[in-house]
Amino acid sequence: MANGFLARLMRRTSIESLQAEEQRTGLRRVLGGRDLIAIGLGTMIGGGIFTTIGPGVAKAGPAIIIAFLLAGLASLFAALCYAELGSMVPIAGSAYTYAYATLGQLVAWIIGWDLILEYAVSAAPVASAFSSAVQGAASALWHVALPAWAQTAHWEHAGPWWAFWSFDPSKTTVDVIGALFVLALSALLVIGIKETATSNNTFVVIKIAALVVFVIAGLSLFHPSNLAPFAPYGWGTIAFGASGNGIVPAAALVFFTYIGFDTATTTAEETRNPKVDVPVGVLGSLAIGTVIYCTVALVLVGVVPWQHVDQSAALLAALAPLHSPILDAIITIGVIAGTTSVALTSLLGQSRIFYVMARDRMLPPAVAAVHPRFKTPARMTIITGVIVALLAFCVPLDALLELVNIGTFSAFIIVCAGVIWLRYKRPDLPRPFRSPLVPFFPLCGIALSIFLSSVGLGPFTWLRFVVWLLVGLVIYFCYGFRQPVPGDNVIRGDR
Repeated sequence: MANGFLARLMRRTSIESLQAEEQRTGLRRVLGGRDLIAIGLGTMIGGGIFTTIGPGVAKAGPAIIIAFLLAGLASLFAALCYAELGSMVPIAGSAYTYAYATLGQLVAWIIGWDLILEYAVSAAPVASAFSSAVQGAASALWHVALPAWAQTAHWEHAGPWWAFWSFDPSKTTVDVIGALFVLALSALLVIGIKETATSNNTFVVIKIAALVVFVIAGLSLFHPSNLAPFAPYGWGTIAFGASGNGIVPAAALVFFTYIGFDTATTTAEETRNPKVDVPVGVLGSLAIGTVIYCTVALVLVGVVPWQHVDQSAALLAALAPLHSPILDAIITIGVIAGTTSVALTSLLGQSRIFYVMARDRMLPPAVAAVHPRFKTPARMTIITGVIVALLAFCVPLDALLELVNIGTFSAFIIVCAGVIWLRYKRPDLPRPFRSPLVPFFPLCGIALSIFLSSVGLGPFTWLRFVVWLLVGLVIYFCYGFRQPVPGDNVIRGDR
């Protein structure tokens, strides 16, 4: 009995069946390598670089550049593993699909549940950032403002954080623009992947152009003396849950900006040549994003003494001495374009992961239906959009940003472990892209992810994460575990 129970938890989808599934997908294959790079950058460059860089500088000083490089190194090790598995398993679903093919059904469910933190939950605060930028621009240009109750999501608690029933309704506000923004993007996703990719490409060009303008304008204000002391807090306290100030805690915080290069893997079934385009999208977006982050961070701490960097609008405030309304407008447009592309690609990634989970009967299969005209998982996209819109509408999610990071760290660990497992169990499989130095590089990815998440994130974040996992396991054993698994595309044990 126990053996049968464990065997079901370890049930895996064979690589061969996944490769065969590639030929049966109903999604439209229209994306190329450049589109996947733009999708990765669409999720990476946005709310993170415009908002978390300020708090990151407060934690690390000018050494925020090292924090970006450290977070980027952890992402690089994981990206190489994503690229290898993505070229072998050209199916939507990202880390969830890779875990199902390597480490079994239970691990796949856990990572699919964690990816909700990376995509759906992260889209809601990004929508709030978009709402704030739009309202700020409307107020400055046309002196138009929404009623106070409709400007932002806020709960006024009379008791501890966990006593959700203790909030004061008279002091509770909602974010109308953020919710409508999510619904509008969901409608675009339903219409078609090509239309979505074209829109995202435009937003990516706009926000990168805004960052280039910031760098060029900032160089005129650059003072090398602002770079000293370079690391005022050193590496930080190296202990579990230490958080606090230092390079390592800052790396765990700004890691939020790297979340998203793996979005390219969620669109594998809509890519013309996934064996080539997926590795190009993953590695290309990570490389470009890292260069942009480090360049912007260097200019920022060279323009403004690190103690005086504005934590809420770092880039905009840094250019204030130039007294240029045009530059202010360009940065504001960059924020709006950045948050739009991040929310759009996050919703895209989440809907595709849910689509594959439903197709595997981890979720109700009816929601995985592909629209006959648009060739998109329209039903799942709408459901995802409504849920995220409700979160953006009424839930203040700033405290959940660290949860987003820890969910992504766990995904990285699983993907790195999957590459090691397949190299030793299925060395015969053709690999269009091979990660170098296996198992050394994947083990480095696992070690760095564990290190940054355990040292850089506080114990309260870990407690929330454990609660999140327990809720996911309850749902799995109540539904997914009890569902019949599709016939011959699943194997037991080692093969």
